[in-house]
Amino acid sequence: MWNKRNDEPATGRPQSEPIRSPAPTPIAPTPIAPAASAAPAAPAATTGGSKQSAVIGPSMTIKGEIRSREELLVDGEVEGLLESQSLLTVGPNGKVRGNIKARQVAIFGSVRGNVEVTEKIAIREQGSLIGDIKGAGISIDDGAYFKGSIDIVRPEPKVTAKAVPIEPRMEAHAS
Repeated sequence: MWNKRNDEPATGRPQSEPIRSPAPTPIAPTPIAPAASAAPAAPAATTGGSKQSAVIGPSMTIKGEIRSREELLVDGEVEGLLESQSLLTVGPNGKVRGNIKARQVAIFGSVRGNVEVTEKIAIREQGSLIGDIKGAGISIDDGAYFKGSIDIVRPEPKVTAKAVPIEPRMEAHAS
């Protein structure tokens, strides 16, 4: 018969219970770092202080138009237009056949279509883009694939109103 020894330290749990480590957390793709000149982001409206995001999982296939105001992670298959007013990430399992419009785009999977960004696009290692790019900045990692054209768009400079003196005009009339 098994007898508990009195010299064993008390741990607060029965000795027969195995020690379990927490389940490993999945590693999400690294988002593009915001531009240094960008204003700090407003806090998210969700409880807990985390940013809102939408996910199209690896088992999902969607045909149609997708529009989102929040961050969007595409790790499944999408055929059609994708629009996000925030960061749009095509995950390692993501396959997009259609055009993308977003503030920022990070590609870890494959995209066949044109991409238009207001800030920056990053094609990460193992990422693939066949299509044209239009945006303010671009980053292509070693090991990434890109075939298409690039149109770098500079932000429009803010026009400041200058005071221009108005010269009086004298008109002469012949009589």
